[in-house]
Amino acid sequence: MRRLYSTFAHGAPGVGLLLLRVVTGIVVVFQAATALLHAAPPGSAILSALAGIVAFLLLAGLWTPIAGALLAILASWAAVLHPVDPLSWVLGTLGAAFALLGPGAWSVDARLFGWKRVELPDQKS
Repeated sequence: MRRLYSTFAHGAPGVGLLLLRVVTGIVVVFQAATALLHAAPPGSAILSALAGIVAFLLLAGLWTPIAGALLAILASWAAVLHPVDPLSWVLGTLGAAFALLGPGAWSVDARLFGWKRVELPDQKS
C-alpha cells in the first residue's frame, strides 16, 4: 500500500489536503443524500450510494488514492450524463488530484501506512 503514496505532506500542505478532503467529502455526501432522498431510479441510487461511501472514505482519509480514483470516475460519468453541471467537473478533478497526491499527514492512511520511526536502544558494553 505504501507505493500508492509519494509522501504524507506535513505542515501547511497537510492541512491544505485535509481541508480539501473535508470540503469535497461534505459536498459529495450532500449530493448523494439529495439524490437518494429524491427517489432516484435504481441505477442512479446505486451510484449515489457508492458516491456516499467514497465521500466517507475521503473524509476519514482512508484508502485515499482508491477513493479519489473512484470519485474521479463517478464524477466523470455524472459530467457525461449532465454536461451543464460544473460541479461534476470540479469533483472529478478533485478526485483525480486525491488519487495522485494522497491524503496528507492528517488522515487514517498516514497513521496506518505512513513512515514509522524506530527507536534503537543504546548499545552499552
